[in-house]
Amino acid sequence: MRITKVEVYKVTLRYREVFRIALGASSRTTNLIVKIYTDEGMMGIGESCPSRRITHDSIETNLEALELLAPKLIGVDPTRIEYIHKLFRKVYGNPSIKAALDMAMHDIIGKAAGLPVYKLLGGFRSEIVTDITIGIKSPKEMAKAAVNLVEKGFRTLKLKVGVDPDEDVERIKAVRDSVGGDIAIRIDANQGWSVREAIDVLNKVYRYDIQLCEQPVKYNDLEGMARVKERSPIPIMADESVHDAKDAIKLVKLNAADVVNIKLMKCGGLHEAIKIASICESAGISNMIGCMGESRIAITAGVHLAMALENIIYCDLDSDLLNLDEVVAEGGASIEGDVRRVPDAPGLGIKGLKEDMLVFIKRWE
Repeated sequence: MRITKVEVYKVTLRYREVFRIALGASSRTTNLIVKIYTDEGMMGIGESCPSRRITHDSIETNLEALELLAPKLIGVDPTRIEYIHKLFRKVYGNPSIKAALDMAMHDIIGKAAGLPVYKLLGGFRSEIVTDITIGIKSPKEMAKAAVNLVEKGFRTLKLKVGVDPDEDVERIKAVRDSVGGDIAIRIDANQGWSVREAIDVLNKVYRYDIQLCEQPVKYNDLEGMARVKERSPIPIMADESVHDAKDAIKLVKLNAADVVNIKLMKCGGLHEAIKIASICESAGISNMIGCMGESRIAITAGVHLAMALENIIYCDLDSDLLNLDEVVAEGGASIEGDVRRVPDAPGLGIKGLKEDMLVFIKRWE
């Protein structure tokens, strides 16, 4: 089997409402969709959601990277994932477009094998439970949103914080008071606190039964995060601090977190994600699978990964639920209450896209 053609498209997806985190606010996301074709009549789909603030890439740099990578993929057997990732390393950065290409390859491999991707990668479970994220608002507004989401069937809430420590405590208290004690609450500061602020806030909100705190301090301050972990009564999860397997090793050496959040857009795809999970599992650190502003395409790949690996015990796969627009026409990850599943179909299980939403950019063959 050989790759015969690579196509790239652009799509813009609106959020249901302005989404605010400690790093800023946004109302929409612009992503790239790749389609990879083979000489055996199979086509794989992948998605890139770049972020200058997190992954340090953009639509423009993704397309520049694709100009270098796509011609090298023509004629290559898509099952040679290790070799393909060696080609990826010859192009600096741009993990999100590499993730798109990687998930398209896995889609093809699954179709060729006649198996869902999660069964190829480990097949540990048949469904996962996701949280749902509430962006930064006033305490009263966040409490109202929390009640609404719980009524829709979500049992785990992820609260964005990190703007003002005192207000953050009020936000967390308001949500806990509004939903009662049976709902799990996670908080995510997105690097918004200093070490001292993080320790102070986490000790204050411990009484509200917080499951974990994500990225309390700056991504490059692993020593500071290790100090927070040592003094926090709440488990600490690294997100922006860990992009790839090398970052995971640094974090393990410093004992800087209890959990590591894997995101396909950060690490460059399923292949590297598995390496991160293996390192963490060997070190006794559990994993979350998270997301950014992806549509159901990349979310589906994330659900496959979460279903495949035992060490991924937390899931934050909700960005497609926060989008007003959806590019997948049929197939992909489903949601029932807060339970996500994928079709028992070969590959990713995405059967069709809303082609009228896609803006064609370029084809290589």
